[in-house]
Formats: sequence, C-alpha cells, structure tokens
Amino acid sequence: MKPRILVARAVFPQVLTLLAQHFDVTANQDDALWSSAELIQQLQGKQGVFTTGSERISQELLAACPDLKICANMAVGFNNFDLDAMTAAGVLGTNTPDVLTETTADFGFALMMATARRMAESEHFLRAGLWNRWRYDMFAGAEVHGSTLGILGMGRIGQGIARRGAFGFGMNVIYHNRSRLDAATEAACGASYVSKQDLLQRSDHLVLVLPYSPEAHHVIGATELAQMKPTASLVNIARGGIVDDAALAIALKQGTIAAAGLDVFEGEPKVHPDLLSVPNVVLTPHIASATIPTRLAMAQLAADNLIGFLVHGKAVTPLNPQVVSA
Repeated sequence: MKPRILVARAVFPQVLTLLAQHFDVTANQDDALWSSAELIQQLQGKQGVFTTGSERISQELLAACPDLKICANMAVGFNNFDLDAMTAAGVLGTNTPDVLTETTADFGFALMMATARRMAESEHFLRAGLWNRWRYDMFAGAEVHGSTLGILGMGRIGQGIARRGAFGFGMNVIYHNRSRLDAATEAACGASYVSKQDLLQRSDHLVLVLPYSPEAHHVIGATELAQMKPTASLVNIARGGIVDDAALAIALKQGTIAAAGLDVFEGEPKVHPDLLSVPNVVLTPHIASATIPTRLAMAQLAADNLIGFLVHGKAVTPLNPQVVSA
C-alpha cells in the first residue's frame, strides 16, 4: 500500500503527477484555506504533508495527527513550523533552500530600486491623471549607484543582493549578521561587517533578509527606525514580524525615513491599514520568489523531500535530521 499524503495548497499539476507515482495523494487544487481544525481533519491517516507558509504545524496539530511523519514546506522559511514540537513528536520538517536564492535576490534588489526611485508613487500619480508638466524635483528619489547598501542577515539571499550592489552598481556594501562571514566570502560579496548600530546609521538603503525567529520579532521598530538617516529607505523581503509595521507607518508619515519597500507583512495577507495610506511605500504580496521556473523548482524539491523520506528513508533538505538518526 502506498503512503498517504496531503498536498495542502494548489500546486503545479506535473508535481501532483510525480507524487501520485509514489503516494496516495489528497490534493487541494481548489486552494481552499483551511482552518487549523480543518487541516487536522484532512491530515487524519496521512503520513506526509506538502505545506506552504500558510499551514501552521503546531503542537496541537501534531498531537491530533499521530500518523504524520514528514512536513515538506514549499519555502525556505519555516516559521509556520513549531520545529521543537515536531522533533519531540518524531516528525521531520524540510524546506527548499538554494533553488530560490538568485530569483529572490533579483526581486530584493528590484524592490530596493523601486523604493529608492519612487516608482510606485510616481505611477499612481500618472494613472490618476495628475501629470501635466515637468518639474525639476518631481519624484526626485535617492541615488542607488555609489550609495551605501546595508544588509541585515547575510545568508545566501543576502549575499546575492550584496554581489548585485557591489559589483553591478558600485555600492558600498555593509552588513550585520548573527555571525560574521569568513574573509573569502566577504570579498566575494564585496561586503564589510559592521555593528547593527553602524548598519542602521550608515545605510542609505537597508535590506532585511534575516530569518524569522522569536528573537527577531520587531528587530526593526521605532527605536531602530529613529537611528536611520531621514533620507534612507528600508526594504523587507524576509518575513512579516521582523518589522513593527505600525511603527514603520508612523516613521514614513513623519519623515523619520524617506521610503520603504515591503514584500512581507505582519499577519499577512492582511496589511496594516496605516501602510495603505502612506504614499512613500512600495507594497507587493509576498512574491519575491515568484517566477514560474523558481516556484516549480521549489515545488519539485518539496516533492523530492516527501519521496526521499517516505520512499527511500532520506530527505534531501531536512531541518531536524536528528529525527531520522534517533
């Protein structure tokens, strides 16, 4: 008998076809958004689940789903997983690193440029029929080339953004990270390590690429925003909750910083209403990895993790491999 799995959100048909070769698949191609209770019901008798960031794997869910052995996330981030509870329950978690690095770095840099150069604000102005003449300071934004690019969180994606800034745009790249990179990696990224305080004070454009954790909650709040230049921009492509969105909206209204670009939000898909009322922010709906080739590669890797673990006994990218070795 084939193992039984749940695909919790709509996914590429070819990925479902692959999974059906190995599993008895229950698929959610209608893309219904299930409550926790509904997800628990759907997981009864399932050994594996293909998840996205919207499915919370909690201690309560694990206790109610004793057959569950693996949760394969179609994402790099896994703050929807209670990984400690999963480990205690003997449930493996996996994610999809590497396959989205360059695409997400592209988007992060694009969002930074759109924010610095006031692209969304000027487009809204044009669409509203307000453009009737040229003026020397009309939507004059900040320089990108030759400016100082700050990066908070220097993993694979942060390094990709650093390379684009340093070697594509001649930017002075500085970064802060939980641990400093080795000298060779710093040189390959054209980046210099600084303290968090220096990063906030010196950056013309600050990009957030750190993973979410309880320690990282509101790592950028009113106090940190007050340390930034009034001409600076802030870009978040990491996770909602890293930035205090309410404090950011106030900072944008008061001119504490010049602009922001956000692809992630606290409580998404809901967006803090005050962010919708300020003009100097570029808002996108969590699409940093959204190209067809990259999203397909992410789905394929999540599928490969399910197949690798449930069929062959070894996942490709485990988050808590001690579950397997225990």
